[in-house]
Amino acid sequence: MVFPGLDPQHYQRHPLHGDDAAWAEKNCYGDLWIELLHALRLEPLASLPYTLAADFEGDQWTFFKPPLDELRDLYGIDVQELTVWRPLLEHAVEHLGAGKLISTEADAFWLPDTAGTDYRRQHTKTTIALANLDVHEQWLGYFHNAGYFELAGEDFRGLFRVDAPDDPAFLPLFAELVRIDRVVRRPPDELAARSLQLLRKHFEWRPASNPFERFAARLADDLPALREGGLERYHAWAFASIRQAGAAFELAAACLRWQGGFGRARLAEAAQSFDAIAQGNKTLILKAARFVSTGRPFDANPLIREMAQAWDRGMEELQHALEQPAEGRVPPVS
Repeated sequence: MVFPGLDPQHYQRHPLHGDDAAWAEKNCYGDLWIELLHALRLEPLASLPYTLAADFEGDQWTFFKPPLDELRDLYGIDVQELTVWRPLLEHAVEHLGAGKLISTEADAFWLPDTAGTDYRRQHTKTTIALANLDVHEQWLGYFHNAGYFELAGEDFRGLFRVDAPDDPAFLPLFAELVRIDRVVRRPPDELAARSLQLLRKHFEWRPASNPFERFAARLADDLPALREGGLERYHAWAFASIRQAGAAFELAAACLRWQGGFGRARLAEAAQSFDAIAQGNKTLILKAARFVSTGRPFDANPLIREMAQAWDRGMEELQHALEQPAEGRVPPVS
């Protein structure tokens, strides 16, 4: 077991997944890393500068994920693709036994924490981190979405395809090997300084034009088709668009407020604009769902216009804050 002391009943989530979060769940991969870093007694807020580059891609918003090289630079965590050349359970036995973790795509049909949505209802791809394993008892402890959970018995056998008939059409799921044997727990000020360098880098990769203006134009075209497609199609679209936009900027705001605790007050001030975007998308997802469900007339333009203005304002404030000379010692990113 990699985390022998973890217990789902007493596991304390990171505040990013707390009850007061606008988006309690962001996306499966980003959420997984927030909680995995938290369980390793590392501060996930330092890893979030990449959310500043979130953009509207045309039919969705950026599915934001922490860059793997930045996990290594910040925390000493090494992530490499796992070649799944044999049953995943055999890989898990070997690597978890050696103190490593495995991040893998999984079928939410077998994940009890998705009760009420996917569990035993539909086969949906998601990402989990295998952490604790007992093959004899057919038991697994895993990170998923906003917490740490366990499964056993039939769920264990279904997840790992134990005794499943050979299926030449089944393709191995994508998986990553997570090495934590060289974890570095940096002093808070050093970690914040490294994260500030990443803020500067990802700020340069922000969208070249206001993504909410482009989103507004596309949404006006897509709303009739979403109405015709019904709630099932709407929820799939909303996850890929509204939820990713709202969650990305909620995380960006949290990162900036955290930086404000290290004497960078202007960064914390910029967070307010991104908080407005997070809340605006929360309103949008509910109003658009009501339109799809009832057909009641709905004009999204005023709400998205406010988010576009908040994006411009936040990026301008952030630019002014980042133009200030770096405070204190800024260690080089190796």
